[in-house]
Amino acid sequence: MFTGIVQAAGRIARLEPRGGDVRLEVTAYGIDPADIALGDSISVSGCCLTVVAREGDTLAFDVSNETLSLTTLGGLHAGDRVNLEKALRLSDRLGGHLVSGHVDGVGSIVAIAPDARSQRWTLEAPAALARYIAAKGSICVDGVSLTVNAVDGRRFDVNLIPHTVEVTTFAERRVGDRVNLEADILARYVERLAQAGGAQ
Repeated sequence: MFTGIVQAAGRIARLEPRGGDVRLEVTAYGIDPADIALGDSISVSGCCLTVVAREGDTLAFDVSNETLSLTTLGGLHAGDRVNLEKALRLSDRLGGHLVSGHVDGVGSIVAIAPDARSQRWTLEAPAALARYIAAKGSICVDGVSLTVNAVDGRRFDVNLIPHTVEVTTFAERRVGDRVNLEADILARYVERLAQAGGAQ
């Protein structure tokens, strides 16, 4: 589990195709690798990946074909930046919201507009995911925990404060870019409970 509070923005050092999937190497700037062990989980732009090798501050992950096809990781290139977060420990503060690192779908950036010192972003979610997004609820975008300001069909708005833009990959994102989305896990449980109640 993660919180959606990005700890650093790493950079893709290498992508090595391996029989249909990929060995992904990320230079983890700003994260102390001393307490990262093989088998640990790291959120890479919202995708929970397992550390399979480590050399200095470079972490290696094996990314399955399933993950490549269902997230934005399949479109990455050497030199691209990614948001990084170590897995949550039970003693950590929950600064964002509970994030599993299991991407629900890929959305797109529709608009970016200034809003005082912040930025207001409009994003569009896949139709199957849109029903889980609620005004003033939580959404995880490329591994970043954000609050939904408003919802209009498949589109929703979020505000990014200057700090968030500065310490994440959002500074490099443009209208039309694709982003990983994970809905609030509570929304899925509420839906399942409602379905179970209606079936009685």
